[in-house]
Amino acid sequence: MSHEPAMSVIIVTPDTYDVIKKTMTHLKAQTARERLEIVIVCPSRRQLGLIESDLDGFHRWKVVQVGEIKVLSAAKAMAITETSAPIVAFAEDHCFPDPDWAEALIDAHKQGYAAVGPVMRNANPATSLSWAGLFLHYGCCMRPLLSETCVNLPWHNTSYKRHLLLAYGSDLTAMLLVEGFLFDDLRAKGHTLYLQPSAHTYHVNISILSSWIFHAFWGGRLFGALRAQTNKWPLWKRWMYVAGSPLIPAVRLLRAAHVIQGAGKGNMLMKVLPSMLAGLLPHALGEAAGYAMGLGDTPERYSYYETKRILHVAKRDRKVFTA
Repeated sequence: MSHEPAMSVIIVTPDTYDVIKKTMTHLKAQTARERLEIVIVCPSRRQLGLIESDLDGFHRWKVVQVGEIKVLSAAKAMAITETSAPIVAFAEDHCFPDPDWAEALIDAHKQGYAAVGPVMRNANPATSLSWAGLFLHYGCCMRPLLSETCVNLPWHNTSYKRHLLLAYGSDLTAMLLVEGFLFDDLRAKGHTLYLQPSAHTYHVNISILSSWIFHAFWGGRLFGALRAQTNKWPLWKRWMYVAGSPLIPAVRLLRAAHVIQGAGKGNMLMKVLPSMLAGLLPHALGEAAGYAMGLGDTPERYSYYETKRILHVAKRDRKVFTA
């Protein structure tokens, strides 16, 4: 075993180990397990209830206590400073990677890419809401193109060169709030993003209508507020985008339709259309609110829907977390 791990995997739980146990089972099954450093981020190690035997076989592991977790990106940013591998990957309580996921990401990073992401699959495919979520959030990452260099990667599930993340310093929390802006900034600095066709992971998508609507609204406000803030838009430009916000659902729907066709799922478009609209409309409203009113407590509200996903899926989907 080499002295240093090849990749650090950060996973956050808002309270106990049980929340991330299913993902940890998949991480333990990795072909590159002995090359991985596992970093579990939690409010308190005493209350975590860690099963240490689940961590046997990894290169190393550690628990990072950060106190109450209100904003997921802040917890991640703090954890990055505690990692020791040259590559940092993010895992989620509701995303389950195939056994060769880590090895494939590590191999791709040898080519010098700044960020490498996996191909996304649907872990709870029984509902149209779940498919709508996968198409809208990860559609461009469902099927690699002939050239896998790309402009976007799966948010919350991508791996990065550690030194590039640390270079953002105090701005890293904000950059991780909306990773699309992080991708844009990396590309603007001359770096290349890569979708690794050999790395697959299965994502559990929201399948309760109320959670879907609120997640979309707060995600939209997060995007709008940070877009205006990052680009330092004057007030007149913010309100110009507020006025144009009714067009957003139509624009995104056309883009999504193209993505669905590209992913080889064109036959599902009409089936998921109502569910997509149920997300696109509140997302546009939230985006307008972000342009007009800024962030407020949006990061905390959005983070609620990105942790303990089991609370936001239909009963039929909850077995995914225990099977």
